[in-house]
Amino acid sequence: MTVRTRFAPSPTGYLHLGGARTALYSWAYARHFGGTFVLRIEDTDLERSTPEAVQAILQGMEWLGLAHDEGPFYQMQRMDRYREVVKGMLEAGTAYLCYCSPDEVEAMRERMRAAGEKPRYDGTWRPEPGKTLPPVPEGVKPVVRFKNPLDGEVTWHDVVKGPITIANKELDDLVIARPDGTPTYNFCVAVDDWDMKITHVLRGDDHVNNTPRQINILRALGAELPQYGHLPMILGPDGQKLSKRHGAVSVMEYPEQGYLPEAMLNYLARLGWSHGDDEIFSMQQFTEWFNLDHLTASAAQFNPEKLGWLNNHYIKQADNERLAGLARPKMEREGAVFDGAPPLAAVLGLMKERTNTINELADAAMLFYRAPKPDAALLEQHLTDAVRPALAQFAERLRDVEWTKPALSAMMKEVLAAHGLKMPQLAMPLRLLVTGQLQTPAIDAVLELFGRETVSARVAQGL
Repeated sequence: MTVRTRFAPSPTGYLHLGGARTALYSWAYARHFGGTFVLRIEDTDLERSTPEAVQAILQGMEWLGLAHDEGPFYQMQRMDRYREVVKGMLEAGTAYLCYCSPDEVEAMRERMRAAGEKPRYDGTWRPEPGKTLPPVPEGVKPVVRFKNPLDGEVTWHDVVKGPITIANKELDDLVIARPDGTPTYNFCVAVDDWDMKITHVLRGDDHVNNTPRQINILRALGAELPQYGHLPMILGPDGQKLSKRHGAVSVMEYPEQGYLPEAMLNYLARLGWSHGDDEIFSMQQFTEWFNLDHLTASAAQFNPEKLGWLNNHYIKQADNERLAGLARPKMEREGAVFDGAPPLAAVLGLMKERTNTINELADAAMLFYRAPKPDAALLEQHLTDAVRPALAQFAERLRDVEWTKPALSAMMKEVLAAHGLKMPQLAMPLRLLVTGQLQTPAIDAVLELFGRETVSARVAQGL
């Protein structure tokens, strides 16, 4: 069997974390077995589907690097195929025309509720041997209903949740085509999975109730059934369903906030799957390890701190030129001046150890790309009469010291020894004069990046 998986979002909103995790697992399972990953856009909800949402989904998949092998297929472009299948089912007797109005169906359901029964369509137009159907009303366009089995059960082994059984008597004869001929969701999904030869369906557990309906349709079509796995939802840090109040839930908000795709993929992989105690791994490792045996049936909890920790790891591993390309646009918006300043890649290489996002990294790097404005009170506190002579000697020696971090460090230590001072007594005023801040990376590394001319000018001005 050739493994064929699919990711089939409805374009009624952005690509959220739960959808991205589903896409990742489906992609990884196909990659693990050298199979095919299909992207399908389920856009039959004309009232809620938008081109902007389609674009957001495609952008999210591209940012994450989850390349599809086939597609994207759009359900609205497959209408002729759905109508052909509906026609065949009517001819085969596995579907039938129903002329009940929505009001009549609702009245049926109200009567059943009043009788303490599960509300459902009562089969008025369902053809059965020996049954006389009502006369066809004039001017009424019928819906097409699937002739669901009346008895027995639908059982499948869910690769996440284990065996699931639902009695057929719990299921309606669902509408598979509306009065205008447009097909409905569960019918389209079943036909698509059949036509696209999908072997494994991984999706959110909000689809569990759809599965027996789709299984019965596929059986009526004589189609092979895929294996199903329903992934538990992702909860917010407070244990509630993940929502906008928990912060960024659209995948495309994360690059805006300065997260790297490899961090997001690594994080999502662990939200419902594990490989021993491994926390950090590449996507190549993930696809080699990934199988359906270690998916968990319990809900995962989103932890922003854990995501930040992973992002810090991948920032530290990232090429500095790549980081510069990501940070520069934000810094330009903040008014950074790059002319005559140190190379951005070198600066980010110095700063990246301490930051969890590209945005934090860009903010930290700004001290190299704007004029320093040291606080007067801090200057008065640190630029004391005891320090001024040492600072003056330091300024004088700046003219001919070799401009490397080790040489600058050695020169500072010599000045400190000559004046009987400790490193913070000289480093603090230097930081203020050169950067305008008290908190920076190692002062010798900072000075090396700023360059002789800038450092000399700013220390002289301070003195």
